Amino acid sequence: MAGPKNRSHGGSETRLSMATENYLLTIMRLNEQEVRVTLTRLAERLKMLPQAEGVGTSLPTVGGMIRRMAREGLVETTSSKDVVLTSKGRPYAESIVRRHRLAERLVVDLLGVSLENAHEEAHRLEHAISPELEKKISDKLGNPSTCPFGHPIPGSGYKPDKNVKTLDNASPGQTVVIDRVPEDDQALLEYFVANNLIPGQVAVVEEVDYPRRVVSLRCDGKSVVFSYDIATQIWARPEA
Repeated sequence: MAGPKNRSHGGSETRLSMATENYLLTIMRLNEQEVRVTLTRLAERLKMLPQAEGVGTSLPTVGGMIRRMAREGLVETTSSKDVVLTSKGRPYAESIVRRHRLAERLVVDLLGVSLENAHEEAHRLEHAISPELEKKISDKLGNPSTCPFGHPIPGSGYKPDKNVKTLDNASPGQTVVIDRVPEDDQALLEYFVANNLIPGQVAVVEEVDYPRRVVSLRCDGKSVVFSYDIATQIWARPEA
């Protein structure tokens, strides 16, 4: 992956502020989930970041930050009030997402950090990883294409499986293999890990209740229940 153009050679680089990187990471995640990025939605999602990130989440704060990022040419606001990445901002967004997901792989695969803590630990590391260290981490891990939660690592050559769909499209009685789960909500992530609803796990769809907007799976001998909205963020493929 080609990094942001303002990275310089010789071991030094120009980096964006931590706050800006957090905004770009959040916008990119919402883009991946095909969710409209509005100021309200952005504020809601920023509240899920660890408190140590120190990101203001009030609507006036978020609006002011987006205006500043627009002046820097990183984002634009459309006529429908959506926030979109510019051609300048997207490489930066991909870079911070790549560092975050490599950091998740690093702490899980090499350091033995428990899966439910990997997301928060990666937030502590992502801003400090230099391009040189990023390459060494990727090489050491064997150039992984996904994070521990199944999400693609930008620049890894990841190729999506055409058979993978969100669980809101599943049918009762269907046996599936979990491909990726949402990682932004720490409490939800802990629930998934506690019930072994993680990438690679085989599960049976017990119920897709559209009127009640509830989906339940039989996973590792347990019934795992979550909302229909959460089901749109869990990807799975039919068991071969």
